[in-house]
Amino acid sequence: MQVNSTYDIIAMGRSSIDLYSNDVGSPFVDITNFAAYVGGCPTNISVGTRRLGLNVALLTAVGEDQVGDFILRFLEREGVETRFIPHKKERRSSAVVLGIEPPDRFPLTYYRDNCADIALTIDDVLATPIASSRALLISGTGLSQEPSRSATLFAAEVARQAGVTVLLDIDFRADQWHDQRAFGVTLRSALRLVDIVLGTEDEINALMLTDTNQVQLTHSQISDARVSGNTSLAIQAMLELGPQQVIQKRGSASTLIHSVSNGQPAEPLEVPGFPVEVQNILGAGDAFASGILYGLVNGWDWYKTVRLANACGAILVTRHGCANFMPTHDEVMAFIEEHGGF
Repeated sequence: MQVNSTYDIIAMGRSSIDLYSNDVGSPFVDITNFAAYVGGCPTNISVGTRRLGLNVALLTAVGEDQVGDFILRFLEREGVETRFIPHKKERRSSAVVLGIEPPDRFPLTYYRDNCADIALTIDDVLATPIASSRALLISGTGLSQEPSRSATLFAAEVARQAGVTVLLDIDFRADQWHDQRAFGVTLRSALRLVDIVLGTEDEINALMLTDTNQVQLTHSQISDARVSGNTSLAIQAMLELGPQQVIQKRGSASTLIHSVSNGQPAEPLEVPGFPVEVQNILGAGDAFASGILYGLVNGWDWYKTVRLANACGAILVTRHGCANFMPTHDEVMAFIEEHGGF
């Protein structure tokens, strides 16, 4: 990993204004009031890592509109570097509308037609100091359409050639892909450029799913479409395509770190989570990824790194939104200490 670097982290991909229901527990059709936050997987992670104390830049794009101004103003207040974020003429900043019906319903609707961040180009990547950063975070949604797909792959190539660690958050959003088979084919082709993969069991299986009889499954049904009936086989296949680690997020259950050792899959490392009362799971994975990046940049071992990541996710699920509610370094450390330490 780069030592003398311009930025600890460069996160690349989608950004949005997120409208969260203030009527917690109400069916979506009965919502009367929303709170306006900032969101999008890489954007959330940029804020999460910044609040933990890292030097972070975000490569996304916004339209020449007030929503874009809203997103940029928030990022600037947070201390996330925004100088590499282009404005895309004739494009609009993205939006997401979200309901909160705990414990297990969090319906959301994306407004990403003609959105700005999917228009990121190779030129935008060339204007960003990826090769002198310590880590690059890309996401699955950034690979869903051109020109963002080529730009994301190019960014990963630049990072790889420079010895910069590349992390992929699978970030599976079924309605952002014209065909589920395209999701799997595209992400599998990117794995040769990736060092570390982050994903839930559902996302891992969706990425490795090749059975064409299953392509019409919805996101909630993917968990029933196991590759060869076994998630561990999907992870083994994924590791054979290039990554050194696949980190399997399991919510309140322990996290599993799957690694390659001497060219062979090692025994998974299990790291316990933190039991908390869930208010909202949206963004928890992004808080988790922030913790992973913090431990990675600071040279921590995997157990300590994932323990921190689990704490970040546990804190966020007790809160109302994503980026605006990412925990600070002091909050996370206090939380871990209260729960028995590392």
